[in-house]
Amino acid sequence: MPADRKPAPTRPRKVAIQGEPGCFSHEAALRMLPGCTVLPCQRSAQVFDALARGSARAAVIPIENSLAGSVAEHFDLLLTRKVFIQREYRLRISHHLIAAPGVKLRDVRRVLSHPVALAQCTDFFRANKRIQAEPFYDTAGSVQHIMEHEIRDAAAIAPRQAAREYGGRILQSGLEDDRQNFTRFFLIATHGGRIAGANKTSIAFSLKNTPGVLFKALSVFALRDISLSKIESRPVRGRPWEYVFYVDFLRGQDAHAERALRHLGEVAEWVKVLGIYHTPHSADDA
Repeated sequence: MPADRKPAPTRPRKVAIQGEPGCFSHEAALRMLPGCTVLPCQRSAQVFDALARGSARAAVIPIENSLAGSVAEHFDLLLTRKVFIQREYRLRISHHLIAAPGVKLRDVRRVLSHPVALAQCTDFFRANKRIQAEPFYDTAGSVQHIMEHEIRDAAAIAPRQAAREYGGRILQSGLEDDRQNFTRFFLIATHGGRIAGANKTSIAFSLKNTPGVLFKALSVFALRDISLSKIESRPVRGRPWEYVFYVDFLRGQDAHAERALRHLGEVAEWVKVLGIYHTPHSADDA
């Protein structure tokens, strides 16, 4: 390379998310991939479409909240689309009351946010009975709406990132009723492969409805002292009363895990590895 030529700057990785800029998925994306740029998508399926056509190099999706439970649609999309989990991140969910600059708490008569966020802040509304909760399609979108329309009698409940994104002012922080409120996010991409430090595997499998078959399926892990951190079933679309089992187990790509998966393949109708990736041991390690 000639001495007077500088290397081309590295382009920030584009990451697809569901929701408006400033949402919790945006915050999680920045935590996992500092400096990335987000591609907001209105619907979850569009996030996966963006990966498939190469509009984004990766995506960040919420998979489970410690209070609200699993995001069923994302489990279904992980099963049907050709994507792989690259990493897990546990984001502490902190809700903030955000208004336009100059608006005081005493001016607020209504608060907009996603219904789940509103439901997680009941203590705030109990303490401020004059303020009405109004459901909105998105947490960050509610901040955007208030700022764009210059609404002076309303505020929004949203992540801190939304205040940064739209120039809102935080009136109050920590509105959530339960401080042990976390969401697991997956970083996903269209390619798999061995990931350094992998300590967790997510799989999906289907079983024939025969006596003892679930016991046999789970015994492949127990026999090898492999700990399961999650198991749940989901209906199979288009096949009433048939189910897929989703399992997370705490092993990476080692000999015990590989033998367990081979053994499971002898019991199950089919097995799909959704990802072999790294997960923090605690939220503080995320």
